[in-house]
Amino acid sequence: MSGKSFDTEILSVGTELLLGHVTNTDARDISEMLSKIGINVRYHTVVGDNPERLRACVEIAKSRADIIITTGGLGPTCDDLTKQILAEAFDLPLVENKAEREGLYDYIKYSRSFTPNNYAQAMLPEGCTVFHNTCGTAPGCAFEKDGKTVIMIPGPPKECRAMFAQSALPYLQKLSGGQIVSHSLRIFGIGESAVDQMFRDEMDRMRNPSMAPYAKECDCLLQVTAKADTAAEAEEMIRPVMEKAAARLGEYVYGVDVECIEEAVFALMEQNGMTFAAAESCTGGDVARRFTDIPGASAHFLGGAVTYTNEMKAKLLGIDPALIEEKGAVSYEVAYEMAARIREIAGADIGVGVTGLAGPDGDGVHEVGTVFVSMAAKDGVWVRELHLGAQRTRSFIRRMAGNHVYDMMRRYMTGLKVTA
Repeated sequence: MSGKSFDTEILSVGTELLLGHVTNTDARDISEMLSKIGINVRYHTVVGDNPERLRACVEIAKSRADIIITTGGLGPTCDDLTKQILAEAFDLPLVENKAEREGLYDYIKYSRSFTPNNYAQAMLPEGCTVFHNTCGTAPGCAFEKDGKTVIMIPGPPKECRAMFAQSALPYLQKLSGGQIVSHSLRIFGIGESAVDQMFRDEMDRMRNPSMAPYAKECDCLLQVTAKADTAAEAEEMIRPVMEKAAARLGEYVYGVDVECIEEAVFALMEQNGMTFAAAESCTGGDVARRFTDIPGASAHFLGGAVTYTNEMKAKLLGIDPALIEEKGAVSYEVAYEMAARIREIAGADIGVGVTGLAGPDGDGVHEVGTVFVSMAAKDGVWVRELHLGAQRTRSFIRRMAGNHVYDMMRRYMTGLKVTA
């Protein structure tokens, strides 16, 4: 497979995906992982548990893709048809894998609901490379035939993500020849289109390494990928590109190879030995939840208060009801007090506050999407007034407000200007 670019199709199998009962996170997760090793995903296809339609989709994928990746349809029930259809399409018999059969027995022998059809999961295409399932019963597999590479992965998201990362990615890297290395700059404060405009000339000229921006939820990233004979050589190719890009993006870069802005803030708090507390209104505790999802958060997050009503802002934070009445809950002044008072109450190095309108209703004064986020520290209090868009969803407004909170903290701890 070395020496050329390979087009990939992800074929997600399951009627529940078509009905909307289950969100197709598998295709998203696989695409994200493939992008990090420089493999191009050209098509996403979803098909129900119907043999004729699945056969048709497999034939289409064979005609246009070099790599076919399927998710779902590997279980023991009569509608789990993926292996049978793929094996048929590539004229391969299904044979029992003894190790997987024994593993299935060990996994399910204590189950009261065990039925013999579970052993069908150990039937795999002859000559395939078997991917053991560390999170469930159905094994995955890979094979190469007729100039195509076929990979089959279970559908449950936990099983899919683990198996693809542990087994499929190394398999594909080995086939591609050489080593592919990828790193990303995570960016907040400017969008994907602005990043694209900033680097378009360089990206048009680049081949190896390559560089591309990607939009994420409420922020974006710039990914740099290189291929070389060894990982060390690829790293050396990437390093100057990353350094130049980071210097150009400047204060908008919040981390390298991190998943989210709160992860970057956690690392800064670790370095500085700092703590914070949060007072939240429209975010409903989401700022606190996101940080406490990180292992070790208790060393830095002291606690928070969800003061959703005016009464709770007064009772729990001690904000003067007259101030709330005069300025309104959605105001610079109330946000200022929320951050300052939660910091004092918790005895934290930093206090943060969020108050605003996530919708669908306004307050008669401000439009939906108006949010005030604040941060208090020993040397001052800062407030940002945000207008995130009346057409935005509640979840977007809440997450974007949280990103601004974390961005203020990041800037403070790195010596940058906290507000414009």
